[in-house]
Amino acid sequence: MQFIEAQRDMREAYMLGIPGMVTSALVWFMAGVVALHFSNQAAVLALFGGGALIFPISVLICKALGRSGKHGKGNPLGASALEGTGWFILCLPLAYGVFLANPRWFFPAMLLVIGGRYLSFKTLYGLRLYWACGATLALAAYALAAANAAPSTGAFSGAAIEFGFALAMAMLRTRDNAV
Repeated sequence: MQFIEAQRDMREAYMLGIPGMVTSALVWFMAGVVALHFSNQAAVLALFGGGALIFPISVLICKALGRSGKHGKGNPLGASALEGTGWFILCLPLAYGVFLANPRWFFPAMLLVIGGRYLSFKTLYGLRLYWACGATLALAAYALAAANAAPSTGAFSGAAIEFGFALAMAMLRTRDNAV
């Protein structure tokens, strides 16, 4: 499978990543609500617990919308996606350590981790919009940390940014009559 074909396979199987991004935005939103109504510790658990469900839920959404939710067997980008997931999981203890040092820095730390993860999605899907998403998440992280923003603000910022980029992806998909 050629590289361009591999990216096309990923775009088709996972609908440009839109279901995953929307699911992630909902998880961020849920964590923000938990931070407002319960505790920062509960919000961290909500983000971690909900985050573990993002991929399985996005696959179910892809299947419900008539897509496979699974890339082709010969797709070399599948290994890259798995490696990126491994890197992401290894960053979670670091983000939790940041939470222990200062609860207001947890969501900015997670925005940086997620933003870094999205940068690699440009390679997986062949869409530069993922670079913009990763950069926006990173800039938001720095701004939130500098402002010493409340944890709920950080969580709601993640939700808004991801939902906004999911909307942009959907418009791109419609405009280009893409997969």
